Amino acid sequence: MQNEQLKPKQILETALYVRDIEEAVQFYRDILGLELALPYNHRNAFFRCGEGVLLIFDARETVKPAPEGALPVPSHGTTGAGHMCFAASREEIARWKQHLEKHGIEVEREFDWPNGARSLYIRDPSGNSLEFAEPKLWNNG
Repeated sequence: MQNEQLKPKQILETALYVRDIEEAVQFYRDILGLELALPYNHRNAFFRCGEGVLLIFDARETVKPAPEGALPVPSHGTTGAGHMCFAASREEIARWKQHLEKHGIEVEREFDWPNGARSLYIRDPSGNSLEFAEPKLWNNG
């Protein structure tokens, strides 16, 4: 096994950057139904999503160095809208569409990819692009 290439097994966490943590918590917890993994604060909120974690950071705070006594996580961040995709069956995507529209969330796009996978796109309150797609989009189902 010495010649076997070392590679990551899965994505453990995904990060998005927002303008307002409270607004983001209301959206991801109350509209999308994600469970907070830890209590949130002015800097971040962490949500469980299946086996992974969605990290939500205040974009203005994460570029600052960690304060004295905090964990030594390097500063990070990005500008502009990010993107992430939630796995969902075709039936779940239809249900998500109804749920989101009921909550006044505009569906930005909805279509079938050339391989037949369905995708639905929305924006979070900070403008991040969120997709709900069938796993077969990436030949995973």
